Amino acid sequence: MGRGAAPSASASASASTSASASTSASAALLLLLLLLRAGRPRGAELTFELPDSARQCFHEDVDGGVRFSLDYQVITGGHYDVDCYVEDPLGNTIYRETKKQYDSFTHRAEVKGVYQFCFSNEFSTFSHKTVYFDFQVGDEPPILPDMGNRVTALTQMESACVTIHEALKTVIDSQTHYRLREAQDRARAEDLNSRVSYWSVGETVALFVVSFSQVLLLKSFFTEKRASPRAVHS
Repeated sequence: MGRGAAPSASASASASTSASASTSASAALLLLLLLLRAGRPRGAELTFELPDSARQCFHEDVDGGVRFSLDYQVITGGHYDVDCYVEDPLGNTIYRETKKQYDSFTHRAEVKGVYQFCFSNEFSTFSHKTVYFDFQVGDEPPILPDMGNRVTALTQMESACVTIHEALKTVIDSQTHYRLREAQDRARAEDLNSRVSYWSVGETVALFVVSFSQVLLLKSFFTEKRASPRAVHS
């Protein structure tokens, strides 16, 4: 009888382990589905070249009552500044800034239609700019379908989903920020490298000119000057 009980305990432990693994897999699958379900607002993210004395405009169709936001930053060129303005479908200017390096603008659309936002480098006659902008339309949907109306507390799994979702948004924003900083620092480093190279070439040329001038000057000191023979008059 004692020998017959051992297989039963082993089978029970194996079944418990399988159930625990199945529960963990289901929880992980639910967490993945909730994170994939969480969408982002509609919009566009773009880095573009803005030549000197030029203006670039973009258009987006926005419904009335919908919130939209614009974030932009100049990455390279000149003093890292640009003019920016936003117009509503009626042609009214709802945002305007001049010679800004970076800025953020949020507005709730009062009129439905095509909104226009432009970047201008017309004040610069030779500086070529690189501009990054992120235009988002609409509020971010909740990660859980009834999160805004529920009165009960979130479960441990739902709280973990919300926490991970917020952490992922922070990571995405940080990565975008560091990518822009890296591009800006790289442009500055390349500009500094070119200036150092030109300065080095100029110093080398100046050194050769000074050395050649000194050689000619020293040679003139040791050159014997012969007096010209005078004409003998009879």
